[in-house]
Amino acid sequence: MSELVDLVTHLFDSISQLFSLVKDRFSNNLSESFTQMTPKQWIRLVIIVGAYALLRPYIIKLGAKHQEKQLEKQFAEEDQKAQISPNQLRGQVDIPEDSDEDEQAETTASDWGKKARKRQRNMVKKLLDAEEKRLQELQEDEEDKDIEQYLVG
Repeated sequence: MSELVDLVTHLFDSISQLFSLVKDRFSNNLSESFTQMTPKQWIRLVIIVGAYALLRPYIIKLGAKHQEKQLEKQFAEEDQKAQISPNQLRGQVDIPEDSDEDEQAETTASDWGKKARKRQRNMVKKLLDAEEKRLQELQEDEEDKDIEQYLVG
């Protein structure tokens, strides 16, 4: 247990020494940089900072316009994706196609459950056909009621 405590104290001592070294070097380098600058370097620094201060608002406006165009493009793409086709509103579901090939003679691990998938597809097709037939009969009954209303009335 004492070894663990010694390791932790050594770790914290090393980290504190590292931070103090970085702080000392940063302050030393920064102060030396400004004390050793020539007039030419001071002028160059003032020009760079001044140009940045003058151009910054224009650069921000340009970035805002670019970002606005990207957002409009993104919203347009989302609107296109959000559109629902009439068949989806009626409740029609896409039937998965038979993607399994019957031509394979060898049975592999990926073929397991092939019959179950086919049975599932056939059951989905039958259910969808029955639902479409029911909806079609319901629609025909309503059309007959509309016609009957005009004939009786």
